[in-house]
Amino acid sequence: MEINIKATQMELTPAIRNYVEEKMTMLEKYLGDIQVLNCDVEVGVTTHHHSKGEIFLAEVNLNLPGEMLRVEKTEEDLYKAIDKVKDHLVREISQYKEKRIANHRKEKEVDAEDMMEV
Repeated sequence: MEINIKATQMELTPAIRNYVEEKMTMLEKYLGDIQVLNCDVEVGVTTHHHSKGEIFLAEVNLNLPGEMLRVEKTEEDLYKAIDKVKDHLVREISQYKEKRIANHRKEKEVDAEDMMEV
C-alpha cells in the first residue's frame, strides 16, 4: 500500500513519517485481499490560536473498491491522534468487509431465485 503523507502548519519529521507509515501498514492485516486504491494521510496543527497547548489533527482518506473511508481525529498529542485514527479505521474496514459480504450473499440469493424460476 502506497501512503501519501502531508503535514499542515507543521514540519513533517522523519519520526512522524515513520510512525504514520507503521500505523497505516498495520491496516493491511485487517484489509486482507482488499486492494487499496489510494491512502492519503494528513497530520497537522489545527490552529495556533489556542491559549493552552496545540491541538493536533490526523486525517486519513482510504480509497477502497466502491467506497472511500475517511476518518479524522483531533487530540492534544499528535501520536494519540494518529493512534485513534488507526483504531477507528480498523472498525470502518470491518464494517466495509461485512457490508461487502452481505451484498455478495444477497446477490447469490437473487441468482438462486432466478434459477428456480426458469
